[in-house]
Amino acid sequence: MSTRYDCRDSQSRIAGVDAAVTAARAGELIVLPTDTVYGIGADAFIPAAVTTMLAAKGRGRNMPPPVLVGTARAAAALVDDLGPFGQDLIDEFWPGALTLVFRASPTLLWDLGDTKGTVALRMPLHPIALDVLKQTGPLAVSSANRTGQPAATTADEAQQQLGEAVSVYLDGGPCADTIPSTILDLTGAIPTLLRAGAIPVDRLRTVASVIADNEPLVPSAGTADFKPAAPHPLEGGGAVRADAPTDERPSGG
Repeated sequence: MSTRYDCRDSQSRIAGVDAAVTAARAGELIVLPTDTVYGIGADAFIPAAVTTMLAAKGRGRNMPPPVLVGTARAAAALVDDLGPFGQDLIDEFWPGALTLVFRASPTLLWDLGDTKGTVALRMPLHPIALDVLKQTGPLAVSSANRTGQPAATTADEAQQQLGEAVSVYLDGGPCADTIPSTILDLTGAIPTLLRAGAIPVDRLRTVASVIADNEPLVPSAGTADFKPAAPHPLEGGGAVRADAPTDERPSGG
């Protein structure tokens, strides 16, 4: 049976975060607000929980979820190498709307799906999400919606789509900003922009001066350089690679 907590109330927020942490550690699913849209999360190191999350969304292993972290140190422990720009990008833009794709550490005992050895990482700029992540550790998180449906921007929308598949819903109110995060691939010698989003590429180039971007840009609401390239891994996409298939349209695009 699902339980929902109104995290706009301080006491309910404390109880809700505690319940979400307990549920995630037990391999159950939770829904939490982020700085973009609501996400459905599972302990990244419990393969059965990740499988259950994908099933709740109607998604297969070919669309692996990204991983949200509560600290930069947690991110560093998950990757094989931060590369020449990873740490500087993390220092400048995390927590915030930048998803970074790395080669995953080969020693990790997890199964996120068909990732081809990569992992998409982000540290969200949202106090409730960070409260949860700092206690649970890394969570596999995807947008809190059924595949093919709009990403949820309220707890109501998430609950209507996911129902009893989720044990704990954390209601943080409507999302303040639904522009998806920017995705930058750091698995190659040159950083590659997979998806333009909330952080303009010009800002990224103040840290990583050389960024490959070979796809045409088209204007979209809220950002001058938004392009419909790879799906955003949290806000409606789910892939960690530019070539991964998806049948969901990214929010904001």
